[in-house]
Amino acid sequence: MAKIPLVAVVDDDEAIRDALCELLMVAGLACATFDGAPAFLTNGVAGHYDGLITDIRMPGMSGIELLDRLRVTAPELPTLVLTSVTDERDRLRALELGARAWLTKPVADDVLLDHLKAALGDGDFLWPEDDAG
Repeated sequence: MAKIPLVAVVDDDEAIRDALCELLMVAGLACATFDGAPAFLTNGVAGHYDGLITDIRMPGMSGIELLDRLRVTAPELPTLVLTSVTDERDRLRALELGARAWLTKPVADDVLLDHLKAALGDGDFLWPEDDAG
């Protein structure tokens, strides 16, 4: 049975977390927010979330470190990086660690949603446009 995708948003900026979550919910997706990588990791990642959007520069643990941990604990978790970081080495490292896309802030809503849908794939998800028929 199809389900609505649950996407985790990890960013230390509350305004960005809230805006992303609102965008996802308006698009018909479910959302959970975390103020940093440690909070996300302690919430039982494996099998719980269908996708992840993370920043790179965060206090405590960077998005790169988060991706490195997820490569071991949840390698199948589709992850997008949404950051203001423009460092090419960080971008390449994130992609090597399994990020499906590297998007720089600000990003157009439709671009973010298109990358997220591509990362999540068609799977067994109920996409909002699937109800439009």
